Parts: sequence; C-alpha cells; structure tokens
Amino acid sequence: MNYGVRNCIWTALGDITANFVQATLVIFVLGSFFSENPNFLNFFKWIGAIYLIYLAYDVYKSSPKDINSKIISSKSIFSFFKDGFLVAGTSPKAWLFFPLIFPQFIDFNSNYIVQFFILITTYVILDFLSLIGYALLAQRLITWIKANPKTINTISASVLIIIALIIIVTQQY
Repeated sequence: MNYGVRNCIWTALGDITANFVQATLVIFVLGSFFSENPNFLNFFKWIGAIYLIYLAYDVYKSSPKDINSKIISSKSIFSFFKDGFLVAGTSPKAWLFFPLIFPQFIDFNSNYIVQFFILITTYVILDFLSLIGYALLAQRLITWIKANPKTINTISASVLIIIALIIIVTQQY
C-alpha cells in the first residue's frame, strides 16, 4: 500500500520464483516419498490444518499495522524482488501447501514432468495475477482499509480457517 502497484509487481515476481523452487523440490524430491508413504502426507495434512488455524487466531488477535505512516524508505527493484522471494521461500505455509495440494493432481506413474509443468505454470500465473489483484484492490480500498484495519485481520483469519477446514474435509490419503 505504501509503495504502489508497480513495485508490487517485483515483490510478486520474487514470490512466484520462490514458489516455483518450492514446488519443484516437493514434486521431484519429496513427491515420490509421499506417494510411497501416504501416512506422512496425512500427518502433514493435520499439522498444516492446525498451523492454519493457529495463524488464523494469531492474525485475528494481532493489532492492525499502522498504514497511516508517512515515513517510506527508498527501496530498489531487487529489494522488492528479494522481499517477495524471502517471504514466500521461508514461509512454512508454502512448504506445507505444495506437498498437501500438488501430489493429488499428479499421477507419478505416468509422465509427471509434463504434468508438473502444466500445474506449476497454471499456479504461477494465477498466483501472480492474484497478488497484483490484491495490490490493485488495496490501492482502491486504501481509505476504507485505513478506517477499518481490524476488519482486514478478521477477514484474513476467516479465510485461513476456511482453508484449514477444506483441507481437513477433502484431503484423503
């Protein structure tokens, strides 16, 4: 919100680059392990769901960020890219997302490399577009967001709980 949509593009590119690396590691390094040991995937499903519920609680209880500050530091394009890469790359949420979701869309008994590239390309495009969509929406709603900062936390927490419940109910290994 402080740096504008143009700079958000570089942060989004860093994010999707990290996600590409994570998904590649999950499918080509961990994927076969999980397909041979579904109990581990089930374990990670529950850990992931519990973690998402914890994050929802944490987001809901956290105090809203001060987005009214006029102090904005100067940052380079590389700095925005690096921020996006590091946030996504070190996020436990992303490391849990790919092993929970991606393997169910890939048949490891057939050409899974082609399947992976179709899946990751689709994911990267949708992720990038959603990140830019968030930036555009935030730009449009900035006045309302500044007036209602706790509402954003409530909405975010609710979405995390819904995702956790969907994972619990739909993921069967």
